[in-house]
Formats: sequence, C-alpha cells, structure tokens
Amino acid sequence: MGIDARPAVAGLAPVGAGPARHPALVAGVVLLVALAAIVGLIAGSRLAAGPRYPTDASVDAGFARDMGTHHAQAVQMSALVRDRTDDPAVRQLALDIELTQQHQHGQMYAWLEQWGLRQSSSQPVMAWMADHTDHATTAQAGMPGMATPAELARLADAEGRDAERLFLQLMIPHHEAGVDMAEYAANRAEEDVVRRLAVTVVNAQTAELTVLRDLLQERGGPLE
Repeated sequence: MGIDARPAVAGLAPVGAGPARHPALVAGVVLLVALAAIVGLIAGSRLAAGPRYPTDASVDAGFARDMGTHHAQAVQMSALVRDRTDDPAVRQLALDIELTQQHQHGQMYAWLEQWGLRQSSSQPVMAWMADHTDHATTAQAGMPGMATPAELARLADAEGRDAERLFLQLMIPHHEAGVDMAEYAANRAEEDVVRRLAVTVVNAQTAELTVLRDLLQERGGPLE
C-alpha cells in the first residue's frame, strides 16, 4: 500500500484523523458545562433550604397577631350593636365591619400557620412597633384603640340609641389605631401579601372613620 502524498488542505484534518476541534470552541463548551453545574448547585441548595418565612419577631408576624386581636374585638362590638338597635345605617355599617374584619382575621391566622408560627407569642404586645413614637409605651400600656372590658360590658347592656352612640364612639378610636398599625405594616412588612392587606385596611378604615363620625354626630355625639 502506497503512502498518500496529497498535500494537506489548510484547516482540514488529515485523512483518518478525528474531527478538528478549535481551542476556543473547546474552552467555551467547558465553561458552559461548569456554569450549568454551578447554577444547578445553587438551585438545589435553595430548594433544599425551602422558602424563607418571616420570623417570630418580625413586623409581619407582629402585625398578623396584634391586628388579628384588634379585628376580633371589632367583630365582637359589631355583633353586639346589631342585636341592640333597629337603625338601618348603624346595622349596615356594623355588618360591613363584622364581615370584612372576620375575613381579614382569617387571612392573618392562615399566614401564621403557613409560616410555622404560633398564634400567640412571648413577644410583648405591639413590640413590632416599638420604634414608633406614638406607640413607644404600648407594650406596657396595652394595644391601642381597644375597648376596655368595662366598656364592652356597658355596650352589652345598652339598647337603641344609647347602644348606637356607644358603639360609634368606641369604634372611632379603634379604627384610628387600626389605621396607624396598618400604615406601619404597609411600609415595613417583608411579605407582599402582608403589605397589600395592610394597605386595604388603611383605605377601608379611613373611609369608615368618616361614616362613623357622621353617624355619631347625627345621633347626638358621644354618650356620657
């Protein structure tokens, strides 16, 4: 068998040799493989770690707990006054507050369950707003805007116009405090769902405050 004496064409491998590999192409493939491996490792570690949820001391958790308690009392007062007056305007407003805040309370309860946190905490009441000047002493004084047990008992004993006036005058500071709490959470919470609900609370309760004040003035103002 003779030796192939044909000259080699530039850029082509000799007959019988493997396909030509450009050094830059080989390096590029190696780099892509390495990058894919790194991305895979990062994604795998994130999946293994699971989603990141708010901590027990976070604004999100504090808002969910304390606003849940706040809402629960609003629901209680609304149910009380609906059983003690026939006034359609007061009854309708009370029903709106009761249904809206009951639903929102359920949302906040579900968040804490999803985050793996208890519904109650060793954190002081309103500790998540400790740097807020209006609530600097709230952890000692209690939750802002809440009716006292004596005031709730008085509402439970009232009837007709007296029940309406007492409900309205108790709900006004209750809503004012709720708006303040929700504004704080809207600006500082980590979770989008928390911020969105907080904005909803601000808008709804700000609008309801106008109605509460008008209804109270129409009925003779606060009950002495």
